[in-house]
Amino acid sequence: MSEQSSGRAGAGAGTFDFGRYVSARREGVFGGDAETTRYAYSADVAMLRTFKRIRPVELAAAAVVRTSKELTRNQLLGRTVRVSAQQFPRVHQLAVECAETLGVAVPTVYVANSPVINAYTSGTDDDGFIVIHSALIEAFDPAELKFVLGHETGHIQNKHVVYGTVLRLLLEGASLFLTWFAAPAQVPLMAWYRRAEVTCDRAGLLCTRDLDAACRAFLKMAVGSRKLFEEIDVDAFVAQAKEGRVGVGRLMEAFDSHPYLPKRIEALRVFAESALYRTATGAGTDGLSMEEVDRRTSEIVQIMRAGVGNEGGPGPGGIREL
Repeated sequence: MSEQSSGRAGAGAGTFDFGRYVSARREGVFGGDAETTRYAYSADVAMLRTFKRIRPVELAAAAVVRTSKELTRNQLLGRTVRVSAQQFPRVHQLAVECAETLGVAVPTVYVANSPVINAYTSGTDDDGFIVIHSALIEAFDPAELKFVLGHETGHIQNKHVVYGTVLRLLLEGASLFLTWFAAPAQVPLMAWYRRAEVTCDRAGLLCTRDLDAACRAFLKMAVGSRKLFEEIDVDAFVAQAKEGRVGVGRLMEAFDSHPYLPKRIEALRVFAESALYRTATGAGTDGLSMEEVDRRTSEIVQIMRAGVGNEGGPGPGGIREL
């Protein structure tokens, strides 16, 4: 997190169960390599591993880490409110519970004043932090907020933070100091980030353990207006996306850093049928293997059909974080 690790420990003082954290790390909790705990989308994992062999991406990552870490930290301390047991204890407790579920240290969380429903993770893999906009906290109930915090904590657990930060800076126009390799770095990063979001949606669901709440969170992101929240139908929202899966217009999704929201709901519903998730929620030990979940998920999130081209694609565009 932008706040150093000592600040992270202080934020959790009096509420973080260190014994449980150590036990969870020993047992692997979620996110390990074992089939019983590996929730990460395999396409995300595979692509992330290739980045070490892509020189422009590595250069971009190194530049961002060197130039943005302290600048971002100071901006957050001066412009936002850091969550702790004393500041916004309800939000802090949800962050603690998510960290314990995923078996990671409690992340530093900041609340930023913004009318836009949004949240994001930034920093480095060893010092990542979560920023939540005030509009999101106002609009989301505790279960929905826990899904968001779990999603963002998933970015930290799965080592997404550095590359996610690089992509955000590239797309927000902060790439002036990355001119020589911004374009080639952006191409693989956009394709990877869509996969990473699938992984972190699963992390959020494991934390909140409430599929309805997760779907509501997506719907609230889609519509924005509090007056319309209660009038949205999840199934109708998912169905509307099917109309956009034909014709050349479908390729526009390749210019987005995130899969379209209806696809994310569909993919999360598939994960909810997995043996991993059903076991975690006490619904039974039967269910889909993660291999089958990933196969079905790939069919849902693909932009072009198999044999036509890659799911990912280059292109500029804004970044919606959550």
